[in-house]
Order: sequence, then structure tokens, then C-alpha cells
Amino acid sequence: MDGICTLANDRVFEQLIALLNSIDEILGKDTPVCVYPYDDNTQQIAAEIAKRPNVQLYTDRESIQRWDNFAKAAWDTHPTARERWKKADSDEYHRFGTHRRYCAFDGPFDRFIYMDGDTLAMGPMEQIFKLLDQYDCIVYDFQHKDLTHVYEVASPKLLEVFPQERLQSEIFCSGFYASKKNLFPEEQRNWLIEQLQNGDAEILYPMAPDQTLINYMMMCSGYSIYNLALELPKEEKTGCCVTSPHFTEQDHILYDKGKRLTYFHYIGMSSKIFNRVCAGENIDFSYRDLFLYYRYLSEPENRPQFTTAAKPYQTSLSLGQKIIAKLGFK
Repeated sequence: MDGICTLANDRVFEQLIALLNSIDEILGKDTPVCVYPYDDNTQQIAAEIAKRPNVQLYTDRESIQRWDNFAKAAWDTHPTARERWKKADSDEYHRFGTHRRYCAFDGPFDRFIYMDGDTLAMGPMEQIFKLLDQYDCIVYDFQHKDLTHVYEVASPKLLEVFPQERLQSEIFCSGFYASKKNLFPEEQRNWLIEQLQNGDAEILYPMAPDQTLINYMMMCSGYSIYNLALELPKEEKTGCCVTSPHFTEQDHILYDKGKRLTYFHYIGMSSKIFNRVCAGENIDFSYRDLFLYYRYLSEPENRPQFTTAAKPYQTSLSLGQKIIAKLGFK
């Protein structure tokens, strides 16, 4: 069975509803969806999921514990991660819980597309599932233009582990990817930990823990990675990020110079902004009306009515967004 997966807790409730509604609207109300719990703060999303027969909240505690253990073991091999996390005032493990998206490799779907909670479905995805007949991982992004948010580019070990041509073609953003069940059984997980212990750990980028780790897992295992952003003809490929100001909207679907997007990512935006807007605060951000449309698709009467002047979300791009824009992530 094929399905869509995401990761959430109650802090991202508003964004999760928008994503689920976009899946219903674009892919169909019968599309199976599995939500992986970022942590135990899931009472609100559990109540919402119970209303949706096509959606389930993942409750396999053994699977969740396995991946928790794996993430801890992986980061325990890193020479500087703890020190850097401490400087950033992070918990013992930075953004612990983001790795639970890896539970998709245990099930319930034989083939799945993982979508971050701050994304929206925009177009058909049959082509992506079909490509899984030939490849192990399908992605559609421009992360390969910026290795710094995946690996430690200053590490001399990096090019010993992966040649430049692989780094330029296999890197991907962990916010959207398709793959298959059972790619990482216990034996493979243990082998990956051994490689990290033997020196590979220093190439991991600690400030994006789930992204660097899933890239390493796929690449070190030798699994085939197919990036539509690299393989599609120029006239067919599109961007996907909120940092692109040129997308046009028609019937609540975004187009990139006439080409329909597959998905849309509000990358780099805090969940607090979405929560404040849904609470009635008039904060403007790019493609806000699109988010509000899908968030309140099934309850338009509850959509906030703004009576004050809009405040801009930010007057300038963050450093991360500047990098994305500069590199043409579209």
C-alpha cells in the first residue's frame, strides 16, 4: 500500500490541518496518511485525526523507541555535536524527535512519500510513486546547491566518504522524499553506527540532525536517489519554496511560470507565526492566503477576519532564506 507520511505534535496543529486538507483536496480523500509523533504532546492532533478515516497517528512504541535509540547512538559518535548544541541552548539532543520521520521505514506503507508539516500538496504524485519501481529514494528539491545544511563541508573526511559527483547529485532536503519500507533493518542500522564510530561522524552537520542523518543513511547504504529537480527537462521542473516570490496562484494551486508545483514548502518559517495568524493576529507573509484556504477548507466560517493593518512577518530574509534564494532553490 502507498501512503503519505508526516511528523507533528500539537505545536504545529494548524499547519498539520492545512497539510491534511491539501492532501484531501489534491490527492483525494481516500489517500492514506500516517502522522508520526514528534513527542508525546499529541492530544489535540489525535482528536483531529480521529475524525479523519484516512489518517492514523503512529502508535508503535517499539518502532519509535528503535529510532530514538538509533538517533542517540548516531549522535553519540559525533566529536563536537554536544558542544555546539550547548552553545545553541539546545536540549541534550538538538531537535530530538525530528528523526521520528524514519519510522516510515517500519510501516505502515510499503511505499511512502514523507512531507514536512509545513508543506502543502499541490499536484499529482503518481509519477513519484511509479519511480520507486526503479529507485530507492525519490526527491524533488535544490538542496544539492547548498551542502552546508547537510554535511560539514570543512571536514577533510567528507570527500573521503563521498566523491564530489555524488554530493552534487544525491543531496536532498528532508522535508519531502519518497522511499520504501524495510530499507533499514537492525543489521543495516548497526552497520551505519559502526561507520560513524570509525570516523564518518565528523561529516554530519549537527544543527540539522534529521536532514544530515537521512542523507548519510541513504548515501552510505548505496541506495539509489533520483532527484526530479536534476532529471526533469528544464521546461518541466518547478521550485517549491516560500522564498520564491514569482509563483502564481490559480484555483488555490501554485504554478511556476505556468508549470504546476508538486508540493509547496513554507521552509524556514516558525510554527508560532501560523499559530498567531490562526488566532486572529494580522501578520502578513508570502502565500498566506493559500495557507489559510487549506487550513480552513472544511470550516471556512472559522477563518480569521482581520480588522487591523497587516504587520509584515519580517522586513528582510533570514540568513538561511537568503542562502536559499541566492542559490536558486526557487
